[in-house]
Amino acid sequence: MQRFLPSFLLLFVWLCTTQVYGQLVVFAPIDTTTIHQLDEVEFIQPRKQRSAVPLQVMDSKALTLLNTQSVADAIRFFSGVQLKDFGGVGGIKTINIRSMGTQQMGVFYDGIQLGNAQNGQIDLGRFSIDNLQEIQLYNGHKTEILQSAKDYGAAGTIYLATKHPEFSQGKTKLTATMKAGSFGLANPALLWQQKWTDSIATSVSAEYTYATGRYHFRNYKTAPDGTVLYDTTLVRENADINAVRAEAAVFGKLYKGSWKAQIYNYYSNRGLPGYVARNVYEHHQRQWDDNFFVQASYNQQVLSFYQLMVKAKYAYDYTRYLNPDTVTRYIDNTYRQQETYVSVANAFTVFRWWKLGLSADFQWNYLDSDVQGFVFPTRYTGYVSAVTDFNWNYVKLQASVLGTFVHEQVEKGVASAPRHVFTPAVVLSVRPMLDKVFDIRAFYKRAFRMPTFNDLYYTFIGNASLQPEMADQVDLGVTYRYQRPAQVVESIGIQVDAYYNYVTNKIVSVPAANPFRWQMMNLGKVQIIGADVTFDMGFRFDDNWSMGVKGTYTFTQAKDLSNPNSPYYGGQIAYTPWHSASALLQLGYKGWHLNYSFLYTGERYEQSANIPVNYVEPWYTHDLSIGTTFSHKQMDYFISADINNLSNRQYEVVRNYPMPGLNGKVTLKITFNK
Repeated sequence: MQRFLPSFLLLFVWLCTTQVYGQLVVFAPIDTTTIHQLDEVEFIQPRKQRSAVPLQVMDSKALTLLNTQSVADAIRFFSGVQLKDFGGVGGIKTINIRSMGTQQMGVFYDGIQLGNAQNGQIDLGRFSIDNLQEIQLYNGHKTEILQSAKDYGAAGTIYLATKHPEFSQGKTKLTATMKAGSFGLANPALLWQQKWTDSIATSVSAEYTYATGRYHFRNYKTAPDGTVLYDTTLVRENADINAVRAEAAVFGKLYKGSWKAQIYNYYSNRGLPGYVARNVYEHHQRQWDDNFFVQASYNQQVLSFYQLMVKAKYAYDYTRYLNPDTVTRYIDNTYRQQETYVSVANAFTVFRWWKLGLSADFQWNYLDSDVQGFVFPTRYTGYVSAVTDFNWNYVKLQASVLGTFVHEQVEKGVASAPRHVFTPAVVLSVRPMLDKVFDIRAFYKRAFRMPTFNDLYYTFIGNASLQPEMADQVDLGVTYRYQRPAQVVESIGIQVDAYYNYVTNKIVSVPAANPFRWQMMNLGKVQIIGADVTFDMGFRFDDNWSMGVKGTYTFTQAKDLSNPNSPYYGGQIAYTPWHSASALLQLGYKGWHLNYSFLYTGERYEQSANIPVNYVEPWYTHDLSIGTTFSHKQMDYFISADINNLSNRQYEVVRNYPMPGLNGKVTLKITFNK
């Protein structure tokens, strides 16, 4: 797929630029993303509409100041998030919210969900922040009345919105970025935005990432009495990556409507460094990924009381996994996924305070592989959602129900039985004082996740009779936002939530009759009780000095209630800390900024058996960056230098996968306007 991408991009841009007539609405000549405005700091973007579910946001200004390498690195600063990171730039990074599991997360790219029917996991490390306008994180689902049925399905949702072309002057904006740093990092990127007519604009983005991934780490072991058995420094091997991301989009304006079409491709060739344990320090497994999709959306106010939205997508994902070790087992397998998705959403305004929504989606998934005994599964999924929304001055109430209908076929063996599942949700938000942004909110949501193809059909392990994993979610929270422009304290934001989640039919892997073969079973039950706190303040001392602070804290008690007869019944589930926190501090002076960030993850266990041998130590990191922005003629410049893990902390996010110590990075970004 990678070799065809340049031709795809040229054809795509040519087709779009020929459609330059007959459109009626112009792009607003407002540029809110130019880098010379970065002296204003706001970590949480205030929303024009109230969200009845917990919402956290980072816009492009905050992402630029944070200067993280990928989406996964930025999301770590949201409360309630647990990130699995296997180390380095090329390490696979997955996320879950409130200990619900990675497969319960929905990741949306420009409004359409990213899929992985094979294992249900989305690697957030492959999404760069260079072409992102905003990241939104919802606990539960977004409460907009006009959205696809799939938006109501996940237990938690992440929305990645790419940059929309905006022009303060001229018709061309070209941004070139170069990042270079420790472990051989070289990361050039290019973003070209073009205004062709008053109603047609395009955006083309490309990025290359290379890193050797070689970093030093400490490897040591102590006896139960504290005696040091060995203590040495090693170099992380086989953690290299070569990756190319390229995408293009066309934006169109209509009378009371808009449309968008885009194409995306990501190709990577990376080493899988593996675990460090039992005198094994180096692995040679490799993985190749080629992720491609083309998608489009159309939004139209058809009548004064009726709005229509249509979305469509085709995706093709290729994965090759190679284990050249002939001593254990030589493996060289490829997997090919295909997905087709169509959605039609309708919104009706009955009265100013009462709206109705009805959406229907269809999705087709197919998985092909050269694995011996593979069953070649096909999945047909229909989604239908109905929602009613009441919005008065003081109260917002929304109730919805999602119906999910799944039918599968396999070329060999027995397919999973058809599934018809209905999941309701009710959200409530009360604003006691209209002149204050103070909301009391609550929601109940029932969510489920369909077993993945690996769960159902993986050779010798899958179980075609698995039931969907169900989750009940309850949340009660408050949000307060204070804004006073031109004051010393310009803004204060506080968000506090207490929540309860109960997961049943949790899919777990258990030993079968043959001890060398495990099987997927519905044996898991998890009870999760927790609290999320987010706090931020923005200060403006004069025309030159500004400051922003943000802090998050999460408490989570996630009990494994799967087996009452187990001696470890009620233990904290794997890799869920009881306490985690983050802090951000940003100082701005004219075009200069100084950023400090802190991350803390408390003690955890790598299994639900909370015994000393499974104990994982707490870890924390300190990061620092300094940069400046300035303009000259038609050019805007952004220069930044980062130092990460200042204390050279030796830590592990995942047991036996050491993370990098002290490391640095420099960034140069140049934006040309014409």
